[in-house]
Amino acid sequence: MEPGNLTEVSEFLLLGFSEGPELQPLIFGFFLSMYLITVFGNLLLILAVSSDSHLHTPMYFFLANLSFVDICFTSTTIPKMLMNIQTERKVITYADCITQMYFFLLFAGLDNYILTVMAYDRFLAICHPLHYTVIMNPQICGLLVLVSWIMSALHSLLQTSVVLRLSFCTEVEIPHFFCEIKQLVQLACSDTFLNDMVMYFGAGLLGGGPLAGILYSYSKIISSIFGISSAQGKYKAFSTCASHLSVVSLFYCTSLGVYLSSAAPQTSHLSATASVMYTVVTPMLNPFIYSLRNKGIKRALKRFFGKQSIKGPFFLGLKKYT
Repeated sequence: MEPGNLTEVSEFLLLGFSEGPELQPLIFGFFLSMYLITVFGNLLLILAVSSDSHLHTPMYFFLANLSFVDICFTSTTIPKMLMNIQTERKVITYADCITQMYFFLLFAGLDNYILTVMAYDRFLAICHPLHYTVIMNPQICGLLVLVSWIMSALHSLLQTSVVLRLSFCTEVEIPHFFCEIKQLVQLACSDTFLNDMVMYFGAGLLGGGPLAGILYSYSKIISSIFGISSAQGKYKAFSTCASHLSVVSLFYCTSLGVYLSSAAPQTSHLSATASVMYTVVTPMLNPFIYSLRNKGIKRALKRFFGKQSIKGPFFLGLKKYT
């Protein structure tokens, strides 16, 4: 096959969740609401961390980065789906599909790596408190986030590059609401052995490695918590990890559910529905999980909105004298 004729199609059809026209307004409203909640919730978390000097610590620095990544993660898929419903078109061009797939893999990987870095941060804070401030200095925190970006970008570039070599002939319907790599590879009419190997490698790199790191960190954290003599000390140590542990459990459980549903035969729409859990629901719930149990975030939000309410009357008063 000639290299110049690897791709015979110029666009794909995203089938989404339902072909019934009567359900489209309901689906549109449902996903628009979740998308807006995700964006505003994570933006509020970023504003709370950046506006309060008491929250300028490694834990909240990583949390703000996670919120930014979650906004980008949902923005790679939901706006396109909403636009398709609004215009009553299911088409996505080949170039847009590849671009969407690249950024989806990029931000999914970043979510994974940052959650791992946050577990490492909690491990140092609880198991090595005397060395915590020395180890987790601003330079190291920035380096950990930078390495996460680089590793995720390289993985996404590798996955996308091997998809570019595939040939797509006549079957252009993707039974999903975005260009999911596994669904796209299954549509190819050329050999996909290399793609399957790279996907398995990526699953181990993005799934097995970070998950092993998180499990190791929490095994050490739990053993350290059991070694604390006072009940109050145990509760305080565990409370600093509870929110992160909830987010990690939600992310990995939903991702595993998607993997299992996609492995079953003839469950394409089930896989698309299950994907909503980790692509939309998890990023939407993250700000609530962290803010509901975190007094620092609540206090920062109160201060932020308090300042805004004070500034309004103050500037109105200034106008009288100008």
